[in-house]
Amino acid sequence: MGNDFLSKGFYDAPIDFSLDLFSEIEKLKKEKNAIILAHYYQDADIQDVADYIGDSLGLSQQAAKTEADIIVFAGVHFMAETAKILCPNKKVILPDLRAGCSLADSCPADKFAEFKKQYPDHLVISYINCTAALKTLTDIVCTSTNAVQIVESLPKDQKIIFAPDKNLGAYIKKKTGRDMILWDGACMVHEIFSLEKIIKLKTQHPGAQLLAHPECEAALLEVADYIGSTTGILNFATKSEAKEFIVATEAGIIHQMQKNNPGKVFIPAPPNNSCACNDCPHMKLNTLEKLYNCLKYEQPEIILEADLIEKAKKPILRMLDLSAKMGL
Repeated sequence: MGNDFLSKGFYDAPIDFSLDLFSEIEKLKKEKNAIILAHYYQDADIQDVADYIGDSLGLSQQAAKTEADIIVFAGVHFMAETAKILCPNKKVILPDLRAGCSLADSCPADKFAEFKKQYPDHLVISYINCTAALKTLTDIVCTSTNAVQIVESLPKDQKIIFAPDKNLGAYIKKKTGRDMILWDGACMVHEIFSLEKIIKLKTQHPGAQLLAHPECEAALLEVADYIGSTTGILNFATKSEAKEFIVATEAGIIHQMQKNNPGKVFIPAPPNNSCACNDCPHMKLNTLEKLYNCLKYEQPEIILEADLIEKAKKPILRMLDLSAKMGL
C-alpha cells in the first residue's frame, strides 16, 4: 500500500497556491464527514486546522468516540494505527505514511517476543508509542498521562515488563517503587536535551520553571520543576504563577502554550546538537499541503489485518477502561 501510494505521487501532487488551504480543508471535512486529530507536536498550521489537539491518551479517547466516517490523523504512524484499531470500520488516513517513530522502531515485535519468553510470569505494560504488532504482545497499554496510575492499580506483587521506553519506565519505577523489567528503548527527541545547557539557561533565567516529559533522561528529570505528559505540561504552565518556562519536550507543544498564555515566555530546552533544534523529524514530515492532499484523495490509508486489530485492541480498551474509572 505504501509503495503504491508513493509511486502515485500524492505527497507532492500539485496544489493551486491561490487556494486558502484552511478553508479548502474545512470544505473537504464537511463533504466527507471527516475529523482531523492532531498531536501537540505537529506544525502550528496543522494544529490550527485540527478538530481536536491532544496527547496520546486524549487522541485515543477522541478516536474511540468519533462519529466521523474518515479520521485524518496528523501525527505519526503508531497513532494512526491506534485509531484504526479502535475504529476498524472507519477510514483512517495519515498525511505522510513515512512519519514513523524512533521509540516504536526501538522495539521490534519479534525481538520483544523472544525477550518476553524469559519472563513468563510477568504482565506486559506497553507505552502507546509502539507498533500495533507490539500491542498484540501487551496486556495493558498506557500513556505518559496514566502510566503511574495504571501500574499502581495492579497488585504490589505483580511482576511487570515495561516497554518500550526505558526512561519512562525508570520514572514509573521511582514513582511507584515497583520492580519492573525495562526494555531498552528511547525517543530520539527526548534523549538529545543537554543538561549542561539547561542548567546554564536556568542560571540566565532564575525565575523560569523547567517542565519535562518523563521520556527525558533521569538526570534531567532530577532538576525539573514539573514532570508530566504534554497535556500535563500545558496545564501546569497555565496554572503556574511563573512567567518563564523552559520546555523539555518536542517544541511543537509551545504553539498551544503560547496561545493559552500570551503573557508568558516559553523557551525550548536546548539539545546537545549543533542545529539547536528539538523537533521530531517524523512528526514534522506532515505539512498542511500534505494534509490537504491526504483529505482530497483519501490516501494514504492505514490498513491492518482483522486478526491484528482484534489482538491489539484488547490492551488499548483495558487502558481506556482503567483511565475512565480513574477519571483521567
